[in-house]
Amino acid sequence: MIQYEHGLYGLVLDPINPNKTRTNIDLFYDKCDVPIVTTFHTSFNFKQWMNMVVPIKNSNKFGRIGNLGNKLLRYWTHFLNYKSFNDLNKQKLLKSVEGIVFSQYMKNKVGGGTIVYHGAESLIPFSASKKQARSRFSLPQEGRIALAIGFQTATKGWDLFEKMNIPQSWTIVINSSKNHYNMENLKPRFEHPKIINLDMDFLNDTELSLLFLAADAVLLPYKVSSGSGVMFDGLAHGLPFVASDLEFFREFSSMGLGITVKRSGRAFANALIELDGNYLAYLKAVESFKTKIKWDYVASMHTQLYENIIRNISVRALQNESQLRSNI
Repeated sequence: MIQYEHGLYGLVLDPINPNKTRTNIDLFYDKCDVPIVTTFHTSFNFKQWMNMVVPIKNSNKFGRIGNLGNKLLRYWTHFLNYKSFNDLNKQKLLKSVEGIVFSQYMKNKVGGGTIVYHGAESLIPFSASKKQARSRFSLPQEGRIALAIGFQTATKGWDLFEKMNIPQSWTIVINSSKNHYNMENLKPRFEHPKIINLDMDFLNDTELSLLFLAADAVLLPYKVSSGSGVMFDGLAHGLPFVASDLEFFREFSSMGLGITVKRSGRAFANALIELDGNYLAYLKAVESFKTKIKWDYVASMHTQLYENIIRNISVRALQNESQLRSNI
């Protein structure tokens, strides 16, 4: 969550003095007397940072002029605070003994860290077929299904679906959970005949895994992304993706795990056709990659990281002790 005024939660941006921009965990880094390992989730380039300013619900008592003023203030605040936002990440890394990042893109943005992918794994506690999974959600048995899930926000870019000439062999399935903090002015329709909006709100772990099993690909037409839990969840369930050509997604499409394209209805429609034509090749790459995000593997990566930290701290402590003795 980002606030533009004095507040307690998340990132607080100052519209006058960017040096006052802060997070709600700054004090922790100053007071903590044990080594800190920080996991970094969010960092944007300038274009994505500015794209986070989206229309919000008309709630200003001064009407359209007041709402326009609020939007201009948000644009100005983002513009002023881009450097300070990135500096906060870099400061956290400097105050940590190690950082964990989910991609090379994030590592480049924060200036370091160890890449440990976001863990994800199918949680279906029984053997189920794609046919059974589709029956559970009353989805078509024929053709391919592209899945879009998560909180419905403007930056998810789901408005693109209505502009797509969806290929004959594909159906788009959508399910979103209510975001109680969302003040965005969204008016989704999803009236396209080849779009199915499940409108089931929150799904438990088993239901979510079944929904992934029912699909053939994940759609990520995001306007902004420095990471994506949905992408990792899809890969864990053996699903390639089609995503906007953002740096984060581009990194994983270069591994053959999906396709990144210009964010347009035509480009996404053509990408689904391309994916269908080379589906087995993408599937093979995904099956190979998903071993790297299984929870056992992710846990072993964390264990190795912490063992290295403890070893380095112990070596430095011995060196300091030896230095002190030599000075006596």
